[in-house]
Amino acid sequence: MQELLAWAREVWPVLFSALHLSAASWVTVDAVLRKRHAPAVVGWVGLAWLAPIAGAVAYFLLGINRIQRSASALGRPAPATPAADGVGAGVELAQAADPAHPGLTGLVRLGNNVTGRPLLAGNRIEPLDDGDTAFPAMLAAIDGATRSVALLSYIFDNDSAGHAFRDALRRACERGVAVRVLIDDVGSRYTRPTMVDDLHRAGVPVASFLPTRVPRLFQYANLRNHRKILVVDGRTGFTGGMNIREGHWLSRNPKDPVRCIHFRVQGPVVADMQETFAADWEFTTGERLEGDAWFPSLTGCGPVAVRGVPDGPDANIDNLPQLLIGALSVAMRRVRVVSPYFLPDDGLLRALEVAALRGVVVDVVLPGRSNLPLMDWAMTPQLPWLLSAGCRVWRMPEPFNHTKLCVVDGVWSLVGSTNWDARSLRLNFEYNLECYDRALAGRLDAVIDSMIAEATPENRAALLARPFPARLRDGLTRLLSPYL
Repeated sequence: MQELLAWAREVWPVLFSALHLSAASWVTVDAVLRKRHAPAVVGWVGLAWLAPIAGAVAYFLLGINRIQRSASALGRPAPATPAADGVGAGVELAQAADPAHPGLTGLVRLGNNVTGRPLLAGNRIEPLDDGDTAFPAMLAAIDGATRSVALLSYIFDNDSAGHAFRDALRRACERGVAVRVLIDDVGSRYTRPTMVDDLHRAGVPVASFLPTRVPRLFQYANLRNHRKILVVDGRTGFTGGMNIREGHWLSRNPKDPVRCIHFRVQGPVVADMQETFAADWEFTTGERLEGDAWFPSLTGCGPVAVRGVPDGPDANIDNLPQLLIGALSVAMRRVRVVSPYFLPDDGLLRALEVAALRGVVVDVVLPGRSNLPLMDWAMTPQLPWLLSAGCRVWRMPEPFNHTKLCVVDGVWSLVGSTNWDARSLRLNFEYNLECYDRALAGRLDAVIDSMIAEATPENRAALLARPFPARLRDGLTRLLSPYL
């Protein structure tokens, strides 16, 4: 036995070194060949070599994009409408929104080329403040459904808000309405028992997006569906940043209150929302949603030209970063960004700085304190750079603000589920609406103005004067930004 142990002590370091060399070499080759962004390559390769075995395991779990799907790959046609099909019609819609803005023509063309989806005329987009406004409107729509309900949410908590939606969905099923509910598997586990189990017991058709059980845990643990989509009868949609949880229902005095803005949507773009849900549902369950119950004929009902913009680690990767950089590059007067988490990559950060240096007024509105301390630490080091370029950064008081907005020149706006961080822009499945309408942008600007009125401006000198341990902690945490 002693001889065996002595042999193991001699051989083990050699075996471990060989395993480390092989694993790190595999990560290096795979990252160099697959990764588009050089910082990601450097980060993963460095981790693989400096953290023996653990770095390679982390890359296997978190660094490989295993989803190469698209609506066309599922045999689903891209949504279109005769009212606004093609680049020419899209340009006319943008010019109608603001004929004095020369950059909109190129921005519409960019959106067409990046997303492959048309800009659709005739939509109505209504902001809904917090759960006090959004949840009753969504529940009333479900209770009024006669044909179909499609609901997709990242978080669907088993709490008072979740119970209200569960009961409304159950009633819809009992009326004979076709109901489909899709919940991200990780997001469903914020409360126990999960709402997936509750909905099953209530007789509501429900599925988990990319379950994190072995062996799928090792394939998809880092790729989550962060979309929030509700479509009722194929005609009325709701989307934005709001999860289904009681923290958003401020009038009920929740333990952890969260501010957020959601949107009620009507018009041709609702078909795009439904198409996005249907693609995710078919990918998850194999069931294809078709027919008038899900896709009725839609006509124009409002003044807003809208494009649905799905984004995710599949065929839609980089949709949002390219569209945002395009919007920032054509800004002439003002850019407003509201995000709960703010860790943009170097391209977006530079675009904000360049816009400010061109004389554009750039406002970035962030929570005073995040619900994730690591995010607060990682966000802080980049703020002095923005401030030195002339951007203005504002910190909102509590409660935590989960709103996601971007408004450019009082005419172009982006609303939906995407945060300005690497996870939302590279790893999560997201859904947003690109909107051209001066009245809608004006309403959102007024919302942002009210946020700024109660916010505290960041000061560059104060940020740089913070104690050295805090600055070092924040700088080291920022290195994790591709993984947060």
